[in-house]
Amino acid sequence: MTSFVSVWVGRPGDPPRRADDADRLHAAASTMKVAVLAALYRAADAGTVDLDAHVPVVNGFASAIGDGTRYQNDRRYDDEDEVWTRLGDAVPARWLARRMIVRSSNLATNVLLQLVGLPAVADAWRCAGAVNSVTARGIEDYAARDAGRDNVVTAADLAALLGALHLGTLAKPESCAEMLDLLAAQEWRQDLALGVPDGVRIAHKNGWMTGVRHSAGLVCPPDAEPYVIAVCTTSRGVPPDDYDERACRHLAELSAEAWRDRVLP
Repeated sequence: MTSFVSVWVGRPGDPPRRADDADRLHAAASTMKVAVLAALYRAADAGTVDLDAHVPVVNGFASAIGDGTRYQNDRRYDDEDEVWTRLGDAVPARWLARRMIVRSSNLATNVLLQLVGLPAVADAWRCAGAVNSVTARGIEDYAARDAGRDNVVTAADLAALLGALHLGTLAKPESCAEMLDLLAAQEWRQDLALGVPDGVRIAHKNGWMTGVRHSAGLVCPPDAEPYVIAVCTTSRGVPPDDYDERACRHLAELSAEAWRDRVLP
C-alpha cells in the first residue's frame, strides 16, 4: 500500500502555517470544479457570459484532444440527479453553477466547461496564484485522459484558489462573495466540515474517486481570522470503500486540528 497526504493550512494571502508535501500533484477529482466556477464568474464580470441566460443542458461534448472525438457523461457516476432531469431543456448558467458546487454535478460541470472553455479555466488558476494545477479536459473525457491530458491539483494551489476568493482578487469582490456563498452551501460535508463546530461557516469543495479524497475550504471562525485548509490524499492498494472512509476521518481530524490552532498567528 502507498499513500500520499498533502496539507496546506494558513491565512489567505500569507505564508502557510503548515505545509506538508503541499506541492505534490494529485488527480483533481471534483476539486477542479472550483476553477470552473471561477472561470464562469470571471467571464460574467468581463461581460462574455450572462449568468442568468439559459444554457442548453446536453450530454455530448467535444474531447479536449481536438480531433472531432466526442464523449458523454454516465449518469451512474454522477452524484447529482436534478441536472439530469433537465436534459434537453435550457436552464440559467447560475443554476448550473450551484448544482456543480453544492451537489458536485458532473453534467453541469461539462456544460459550463463547454460554455467558458479550458483556456479560461487555466487563466483562473493562474490569476489565483496557482502554479502546478491543470484542468486539461472535461469529466469522463477518456480519450483526452488516454492521450495524457490529466486534471491535476496540489493542496497549495487549492489553498491559493480559496484564498483569492476570500481576498476578492480572483474576480470582482461581489462575484467572489457569491462564489464563497455557493461553496458554503456545499451539501457533501463528510470530511473537512466535520472538523469544525456546527454553525461555523466553511466554504469548501471536496472531490473523490477510487483511491482519492480531497477537500479544500475557507473556515470563518467567530473568534479568529479566517483560514484556509486544503488536504489532498491519494492511495493505492486499499479497497476503495475502506480507503474513502479512512480518508474522510483523517481529513476531519486534520480539520479539527486546524480549528484548535485557529487563533495562532
